[in-house]
Amino acid sequence: MSADKALDFRYAVANTEILVAPSGTLETFGSTIVGYVHVCETMDSVERCRVRTGRMKLARPQIVTPAAYSEMLLEGFGEEARKYAEWLAENEESVRILRYGYVLKRESFSEETVGRPLAAVVEDAKRDVASRKDPYLALVLGVDEPWDVCLVKLFREIVARSARKNFSEMAERRLFDRKDALGPEVREEIERAFAAAERDRSLVKQLGALLQKHGAFEAYEERFFALVPR
Repeated sequence: MSADKALDFRYAVANTEILVAPSGTLETFGSTIVGYVHVCETMDSVERCRVRTGRMKLARPQIVTPAAYSEMLLEGFGEEARKYAEWLAENEESVRILRYGYVLKRESFSEETVGRPLAAVVEDAKRDVASRKDPYLALVLGVDEPWDVCLVKLFREIVARSARKNFSEMAERRLFDRKDALGPEVREEIERAFAAAERDRSLVKQLGALLQKHGAFEAYEERFFALVPR
């Protein structure tokens, strides 16, 4: 990688093509595992390719309310951003943003170098992906370094295709209304309860009761179950 990392990132994104995109969309109320096959030419040899396979975990989308988005905008920004954030909170109550996240699942990662032309390796990879008939498997043609940036482009495309469904399913359960209706005091109470349960897992049951009391369990469901002792 060169000293200009921003240039490397732009180069990687510009030279990434999603040859086979997953047909499945992201789960709204749980995490999604997406498999990938990443094919590229090596940087140091002619007619040699690298084939990487692995998985990435895309987290359950989280609701970012106008108030929370305003707080995010205010961190490290100036006066104009503050004014915009205040206007957003006051005038755009219908605005909702879903925040997604992803991590690479390194335990399933493999890499091999193939001494064949890129076109032949790509055709083999296409046949292999098609034969698996996996709706959550992608084929990505990209660069050798920084290759993981190619997966970020894949991540963004999957999110863009899934967001409408995720919004719709959350709206059906009235999750946007529930979280906003809690009020800042109740949200703070819930955050304190989560912090306490993270320090002392014996308080998880008490946390669950609090969420049920305020009708907020579904809005915090995945975060709650992450604390449940296995």
